[in-house]
Amino acid sequence: MTPSRILGTAAAGLAATAALAAPATAGAAPNAAADGGLARFYSQHLDWKKCTLGPDDEVGRGLDEAGARCADVTVPLDYARPDGRTIKIAISRLAASDRAHRIGAMVLNGGGPGPAIDMPPYMRGIMGEAGPRYDLIGMDPRSLGRSAPVDCGWPSATWIRSAGETRRSFQRSVRFARDLAARCARTNGSVLPHISTRNIARDMDVVRGALGERKISYNGASYGTYLGAVYATMFPGRLDRTVLDSSVDPTRWGPSLLAGTESANDRALANWAAWAAKRDAEYGLGDTGAKVLAEVREIVKASARSPLEIGRYRVDDSLAPVVLFDYLGDDEDSARAVLAESVRVFGEAAAGRPARPTKDLDEELAFLTGGDESLYGSGQSAIICGDAAARRDPESYWRAVQRDRAASPVFGPLTQGINPCAFWPTGPREPLTKVGGRVPALMVAATGDTRTVYAANRALHGLLRGSRMITLTGADVHAPYQRGYRNDCMTRQVNGYLLTGRLPAGDLTCPPER
Repeated sequence: MTPSRILGTAAAGLAATAALAAPATAGAAPNAAADGGLARFYSQHLDWKKCTLGPDDEVGRGLDEAGARCADVTVPLDYARPDGRTIKIAISRLAASDRAHRIGAMVLNGGGPGPAIDMPPYMRGIMGEAGPRYDLIGMDPRSLGRSAPVDCGWPSATWIRSAGETRRSFQRSVRFARDLAARCARTNGSVLPHISTRNIARDMDVVRGALGERKISYNGASYGTYLGAVYATMFPGRLDRTVLDSSVDPTRWGPSLLAGTESANDRALANWAAWAAKRDAEYGLGDTGAKVLAEVREIVKASARSPLEIGRYRVDDSLAPVVLFDYLGDDEDSARAVLAESVRVFGEAAAGRPARPTKDLDEELAFLTGGDESLYGSGQSAIICGDAAARRDPESYWRAVQRDRAASPVFGPLTQGINPCAFWPTGPREPLTKVGGRVPALMVAATGDTRTVYAANRALHGLLRGSRMITLTGADVHAPYQRGYRNDCMTRQVNGYLLTGRLPAGDLTCPPER
C-alpha cells in the first residue's frame, strides 16, 4: 500500500446487509442460489472480449498483446437491495497456458487500494512454473479503474500530504483535505455510501461464481492482504491457495492507516543515508549518514520557508516528505539511486540554484500535483473513508502531529496528518470486519517494511489460524514478492507453494541475499 500510488444505515439495513455476507455451503455449486436474491448475479454469463478500449488505452493494449481477455461482471450497487441499481466490475483473465495441469483461477490485487486489471501478465512472470497453471484474474475494485469509477475532479492524484513544519502549513493541509472531500460530495454523493472493502469482497465472490469456480486462489499485496482477509472471513472455505504479501493489521485499518509507520520510515531513511554517504562522489549529499540526514532535514525546512522551484513544479513542506516516503518502499540499489538523485535535485533548489527534475522525479511530482489521475486518489479515498470513520476535529490531528514531531520530524507530520476522511460526507454503513478463522495462507513479511510494518504482519498472522509466514530479515521493502524483490529463498518458497499447494511445516526466515 504505497499510499500515494498506495495502504451508515439503519439497523434493519445493516442486518440485511450482514446476512448477505454468509455464503452458501463452501462446497456448493458456484452458481447455486445465494441468500438475498443474488442468484442471478452469481449465474450470469460473461462476455469475454478484447481489453483495449481506445487508441490511448495502454493497459488494454498490454493485456491484449499478452493474450488476456476482459469482461464486465454485473453486481448490485447496494447488496441490501439487489433488485436496485447495478454497477459493472471490470475483470481480465489470462487463461492458463498449461491446460493439462491447470490448478484453477487466481484473483490478483496489488494494493493501494488501486486498480488491478492490468496485473495478470506481470504476475505470470513472477510466479515461475506455477504461473502457466492458473487462470490469472485481474479485478478493478469498485470505485477504481474501470469498475464504476469514482472521479471527484481532484487537482491531485493523491490525498496524501504532510502537515508540514508550521501551523500555517497544517492549516493549508486542512483546507486541502476539506476541498477534496467536498468535491467528492458534490460529484459522487449517491455512490459513496456503497464503496467499502466488504462490498468489494462481495463483488469478488460474485466474480468467483460468474467464473464457474467453487473456490478461487488469491494473491494480494498490501491493501490486497486486507481485502483477502476480509473475503476469507466473510466467505469461509472459498479460498484455495492464498498468498498475502506485506499484510495490513485489520484491527488498525482505516483513515489513520499511516500512523505508526514513523519509526520504520526513519530507520529506512537512515539506512538509505548510509548508502548515499558511501557514494558521496556521485551524489554529493554528504560523506556520512549523519550529513546526508542533515541535508534532507534542511531541504524540508527550506521548502517550508519558500517552495522549491524544480522545473515547472513548486514543492513545499507538504509535498517534499511525501516524495521521500514514496521512495522508501524498496532498498535495492536502483530504488535507492532514484531517491538519491531526487534529493540531489531538491538540494539544488533549496540552495537557490536552477533545478530540473529527473525523469523519475518528474513522474512523481506530476502524480502528486496534477489532476490527470484524479480517479486514482478519489476511488482510493472512497474505499478507505467508506470502511472506517475518521476523527472529525482538525485540532486532534494537530495535537498528534505535535506529539510525534520531535521523535520523527520528517515523517511524523505526514503519518499523523489530516486527510479527506475527516470531512467525508458519509459514514461507514457497516463496522469493520472482525478478521479471523482458519485460513491456511502463506504470508510474506519484511522486517523493515515502511508501509505495513512488521508488527502489522505478525498481527494478521496471529488472527489467521493455519497460516505460515516467511520473514525477510534486514530488508527495507514493501510487497517483496509482488515487487519481484531479489530474494531466491522467498521466491522459491512462494512459487513452490503455488505449484504444489503444500505450506511449509512452520514459519520461515529468509536472510538478505546481497
